[in-house]
Amino acid sequence: MSDERRMDVLRAIVEDYVRTSEPVGSKALLERHKLGVSAATVRNDMAALEDEGLIMAPHTSAGRIPTDAGYRAFVDRLAEIKPMSGAERTAIREFLSGANDLDDVVDRTVRLLASLTRQVAVVQYPSLSRSLVRHIELVPMGPRRLMIVLIVNTGRVDQRVIEVDSDLTTRDAEARVARVRSIVNTAATGQALSAASTALSAAAGDVHPDDAAFMQAIVDGLADALVEDRETRVSLAGTGNLARSATDFPLTLEPVLSALEQHVVLLKLMSTAAQEDLVAVRIGHENPVAGLQSTSMVVSGYGPGDDLVGGLGVVGPTRMDYPTTMAYVRAVATYVSRIIAT
Repeated sequence: MSDERRMDVLRAIVEDYVRTSEPVGSKALLERHKLGVSAATVRNDMAALEDEGLIMAPHTSAGRIPTDAGYRAFVDRLAEIKPMSGAERTAIREFLSGANDLDDVVDRTVRLLASLTRQVAVVQYPSLSRSLVRHIELVPMGPRRLMIVLIVNTGRVDQRVIEVDSDLTTRDAEARVARVRSIVNTAATGQALSAASTALSAAAGDVHPDDAAFMQAIVDGLADALVEDRETRVSLAGTGNLARSATDFPLTLEPVLSALEQHVVLLKLMSTAAQEDLVAVRIGHENPVAGLQSTSMVVSGYGPGDDLVGGLGVVGPTRMDYPTTMAYVRAVATYVSRIIAT
């Protein structure tokens, strides 16, 4: 028996079942696909696939549906992710490029993914533990008020206003702000947040005595902003899409919805995906979370250059158009990476 032919039969069953949501029989396979073999051969192949646990009969009928293992075999044999049209790529790029700030990027991304895939979209905010300081700006706001603006490479902007003990409106103060701004950026730019905090504290001990108090006030003002935020957030959209596929879930949507509400759980799953820039697929019982074992997750990491700082993807029923979904997730991750790198 040809393994290649048997996998062609599996592919046809997956594609038909995803499209129709109806169990697939040998007669339908021969009518819809050019398999080039007899009905008896297809039936033998289907019997072998069932013995291998790749397809099953949901009830007493001639039709079969893929199992989790069948979907995995199908996904693993995809030679390449389905290419997207130029119009689709342009639409994604233009929609995401209109974002104003990081929150807007995340909001647009999650809504776009939900719309494209018609699944539940999940986007992890960039992890600060993998973020780098891009620039620190010092802006006098009055005689004794100074705004500190922290900009990191993921697009996050943090502003703090502090009180200083010297008049910022004098010419000498203007020169001091410029000197300290240079020292601060020399010490912190390109550093991870925790490393930047250490570097700034060290730099504060080396400044001229006339600038010491001013420098220390800035270091103290940045202390909270440079603490790694371990409560990284996720954003969701499209949970209503699950209702379209309610019949794909064995009993009720409640376990899936409950799992999706546990953002800590989602963060762990997304963080794992963020370790690689390829598209990762978890199917059914491959998901460690019980409430999500009737679903599949298609996820990818994103970030500027080679630095992956978060994950994004979709959650939906195992009866999913994997090639198209994987293409959308990869494309959106690519464009998000480009946006936060600029």
